[in-house]
Amino acid sequence: MPKQNKYNYIFVSGGVLSGVGKGIVTASVALLLKQAGYKVTIVKCENYLNLDSGLINPIEHGDPFLCEDGAETDMDIGTYEKFLNQNFSLDNFITMGQIYKAVIDRERNFGYGGEDVEAIPHVTDEIISKINQAGNKANAEIIIVELGGTVGEYQNVLYYEAARILEHVQNQTVVHIHVSYLPTPPHLGEPKTKPTQLSVKTLNSMGIQPDFIVARAVDPIDERRRNRFSLFCSVKPEHIIDSPDLKSVYELPLKFAQQQFDKKILKLLNLPEKQAKLTEWKKLVQTINHPKKTSKTIAIVGKYFATGEYHLRDSYAALYDAIDHAANYQDVNIKTIGINSQTETDLVKKLESVDGIIVPIGWGERGVEGKIDSIRYAREHKKPFLGLCYGMQLAIVEYARNVAHLKNAHTTEVNPKTPHPVIHMIPEQHRILSNRAYGGTMRLGSWDCKVAPNTIADYCYAHYNQYKDPDHKIAAERHRHRYEFNDEYTDTLTNAGLIISGRSVKENLVECIELDQSVHPFFIATQGHPEYKSRPLKPHALFLEFIKQL
Repeated sequence: MPKQNKYNYIFVSGGVLSGVGKGIVTASVALLLKQAGYKVTIVKCENYLNLDSGLINPIEHGDPFLCEDGAETDMDIGTYEKFLNQNFSLDNFITMGQIYKAVIDRERNFGYGGEDVEAIPHVTDEIISKINQAGNKANAEIIIVELGGTVGEYQNVLYYEAARILEHVQNQTVVHIHVSYLPTPPHLGEPKTKPTQLSVKTLNSMGIQPDFIVARAVDPIDERRRNRFSLFCSVKPEHIIDSPDLKSVYELPLKFAQQQFDKKILKLLNLPEKQAKLTEWKKLVQTINHPKKTSKTIAIVGKYFATGEYHLRDSYAALYDAIDHAANYQDVNIKTIGINSQTETDLVKKLESVDGIIVPIGWGERGVEGKIDSIRYAREHKKPFLGLCYGMQLAIVEYARNVAHLKNAHTTEVNPKTPHPVIHMIPEQHRILSNRAYGGTMRLGSWDCKVAPNTIADYCYAHYNQYKDPDHKIAAERHRHRYEFNDEYTDTLTNAGLIISGRSVKENLVECIELDQSVHPFFIATQGHPEYKSRPLKPHALFLEFIKQL
């Protein structure tokens, strides 16, 4: 097959353990190439058979990342957006479920003309087609493909076969980066290369020879380790890229630039060498690393905190990142404590010790009353409060119960028989769920919101220059929910002092509520998810002001 020069491909694989940092490596390489002037896009290949991440328990696979187009994707898509400061979509996210479904649907429609449909070439052709589709949509010169999981797993073999076919059958220009971990057993006191040697041999067995090894370790690797890799993995010593633990993940592009990683990649791709422009990124890292003026503590009151005996950050990954982004901008050191609203037995004591309270996304009745109690505490004790999605809905429930005196007010998600359904499901969602169509059927993606003038929300979007349309006070946030504010209670609640500070442009649904600052210094909640739009170089306005008010 003749060589086609439309795209250059970089495949990023992982060895030894999951969570080794492929996503950060992928985003860092993409940033360097983008800042050197190349058009870059990224594709994440996931192993699971789900069509997207929307129905996966966040404790199981982390916080699904919400895109502008409504795609519910893997957290790594969020990492790409944060590093590259650009939006990604469903085109940048592939699951094995998507691939199999596309192949089977085509077979059922006689799309293969009577052929016996096989893993190779039909499944691998579909993978390659999806990768190229992302490149075509982005008009990319370089497509970086992150392969989920770890080399050697049976679930991702066909992704590796697709990479092999691209390089050796279709004769495309392909660079392989293998990210692997060097454990340092305490009783030995030195990093061990053998696990990486074995993962590279597994790559070799699939017809793939890595061009680079990114050596993840606690400390920088020494010359001996570099030479061992070169000897046993057939990788040039200068292509062993050092990736030690750093104070911030945002330092990694600079660490790679110091090793001329991007220039070495461009040489293998036969592309002109260009200097990456990193001035802004260097300023970001300096801001992150310099000592902060003040320290504050935030409580995140939720329920997705533990897996077995271990505490999770990934279940609220986008939220933690948004807090970090805003804290760096406001020159504040933030300590977060996760409070499990279902199991916490000393809620008030914990809330007394914090400077601000966030109630984030959540589903169902588990832990609801603990969240409502936390919101009431924030309101009555004038602690800065930010409610996100379910956090807004429960803030309305709390206000209805304790200020508007609507006894047993609730959301119908938790109590379908509540006498005061201040939060309910809109008719369209009733129809969807009656057909058990759960996947991808919520109110998803970016929705425009008309913000009321002279409100906290208005101040935040205007002051931090984050209106989509400042002349008409239109903001836009990403959404992921089925339940909405019940407008039958608008007069009752607004007469009791609740301020509706934002409504959707299209459906006139309540998007944002708050309290007057004469009543509470900073109490605001949004049906949208500002955490998914926050970026290190552009923290979100609501988080910026929340941190400022602590």
